[in-house]
Order: sequence, then C-alpha cells, then structure tokens
Amino acid sequence: MDTDKKTILLIDDDPETRQLISEILEMADYVVHSATDGKQGINLAIENPPDLILCDVMMPVLDGLGVLHIVRKNHVLRHIPFIFLTSLTDEAEMRKGMDLGADDYIPKPTNSTVLLGAIESRLKKSGLFQHDMQSNVGAKGAGIASGTDHLEELKRGRDINHYVKKQLIYSEGNHPSKLYYITKGRVKASKRGADGRELIVQLYRQGDFLGYKAVFENGIYHETAEALEDTFLTIIPISEFNDLLWRHPEVMKNFLKILAKQIHYSEERLVSMAYHSLRKKVADTLLAVCKMYDIDRSDSFRIDMSRETLASMAGVAKESLIRTLSDFRSQGLVRIDGGEIYILDYSGLEHLYN
Repeated sequence: MDTDKKTILLIDDDPETRQLISEILEMADYVVHSATDGKQGINLAIENPPDLILCDVMMPVLDGLGVLHIVRKNHVLRHIPFIFLTSLTDEAEMRKGMDLGADDYIPKPTNSTVLLGAIESRLKKSGLFQHDMQSNVGAKGAGIASGTDHLEELKRGRDINHYVKKQLIYSEGNHPSKLYYITKGRVKASKRGADGRELIVQLYRQGDFLGYKAVFENGIYHETAEALEDTFLTIIPISEFNDLLWRHPEVMKNFLKILAKQIHYSEERLVSMAYHSLRKKVADTLLAVCKMYDIDRSDSFRIDMSRETLASMAGVAKESLIRTLSDFRSQGLVRIDGGEIYILDYSGLEHLYN
C-alpha cells in the first residue's frame, strides 16, 4: 500500500451509498475502509486510525452521533476530521453534531464535487494543525501542545448558537458575557467613525476565537461583530475561560501569539490606508478576502460580498471602489456578474504598482 495515500473510513449502512462513495474516493486516489454500522466503524478506526471519517447519521446498532461522541472522547482518534453524510435538514440535529465536534455536513444524495472539496479542505487543515503541533513540541517541549489540548476540551459539550447572515453577535460599548469560537462560518468586526461610516478592523473565520480582547481587558467591546454568512458559534463562559488561563500559562501563550498576528495585520492595514493608492487598497482587499476563504488560487474565486462591505474593508468610498473594480474588469483582473466578483488574475492583483 502507498503510505502517501490518505485513508478514509466510510461508515454507512446503505450498500449503494457505500459503493458509490467508495468508487468516487478511490478514483480520487484515496484508500477507503468501509463499515456497515457505527460499532463496526469504531472498531476499524481503533484498529487502524484513518486520516478522515465519513459517517452516516441514521444507522442501526450505533448511530452517527454515537460514533462521533466516542471518537471525540478517544485520545488517539479525537483530532481526526469527521464529516457527516445525511439526508436530514433539521437544524437541531445539525447543531447536536456541531456541538459534539463534527467538522462538516454533506447532504445526500452526494455531489462528488462537494464531497471531494470538503474532504480535501479538511485534510489540508488537519495537516496544518498536525504540523503546528509537532513544531511546537519540537521547539518548546509539550507546553503549547498541551495548551491546545486544554482549549479543545474547553470547546467540547458547549451550546452552539446559529447566526444568519448580517445578524449582530455583539455591539461596540457592551460588556462581554461570554467567549465565542467559530465552529463554522465567517465574522467581521467593525467600528464606526463620527460620520457614521463603517470600517472593518478584523475578519474572523472557522477555527478563530472571537471577543477575547474585551475579556482580557475586563472592559468593553471596542468593535461590533456581525456574521458575514450563516455562522455557528460555540459559547464558552468567561469564568471557565479565565480559570483556564490562570491554571495553564501555555494557553495564555497561544492567545498572545494570536494577538501578535492580529496586531501585525492591523499594522499592515494602517500602512495600506495611509500610503497605498486607491487601486492598491482595493486589490489588497480582494486578496485578503481570498486568503480569508483559504481558496485554491489555481481557480477563479467568487466574492459574494456587498460593495459597502468591500469598501469598508478597503477604507474607501463605495463609489471609488465601484470605479476601481470597473478598471480591474477592463484589465482582465476580475469578472463582474451582477453583484458577484470573480478573481481571475491573482498575480496581477498582487503586483499592482502603488
């Protein structure tokens, strides 16, 4: 067996579904192990831990939620990406899965493009996570790694709130009552000037914590947070978060690293707004959105954001943004279709003269 190939554990009681998905995965060069029920799937996972688990929800003997619960409690298996296959559309059931630690839901009947895209994305993120863990252990011992484990435990078993696009999460000037972790979705943090204009100061995506700066300061929120799309947030009580920080200094080190990255991002934004031309500001904003969505730059990328949001990110007037986008379209850098923008030339945007 080729050790470079990734192994997928497929758990589904329907033989036609197993055969179809197995064929798709094998054509995509994955090694597939199949199980007909949850109990058999757990035994296979323990015997030979896979790189990713695809699991049906409704099954005999042990259903998908039971499988996920056991996986996340197992020290060896708990970091394996877990994707549900389901024909269910009930939001309450989906929230149960997200609460237990599911990484994604894929609807049945399965679209092969969606399936392979979700698997590739999860494996990529899992690989980056493992690399960071190994780097931290090698450079500093097990301190930071154990800090990551403590954070994982802190997120388990929490309530998960669903926010629809444009729904307010918290407002500038209010006192924090909880810490948020983005289980799925994306969030913008913004401030308003004296003239009422909005300026986006930070973008957050899946895997980010939200609202912790106000918790650190024991003060108020200095920005307003709003969902950019359908978003699921894990809710963590402040008291438990503070207790974790004081009992485990390595957790504090992790958050200091996150803060340092955000400060670097803010400094770059300030330089851009102060010294870059209008064209450069808009180009940098489009590239920042691409980075936020962690896209494959070999393909064109669709940006489905309002012109007001993009202008706020760039720190320019909406009319100036629209005029610049029109210039980019004439140069073949982007394509505009209705309200959507398609990035066509990443290199061209990156190398625009200021």
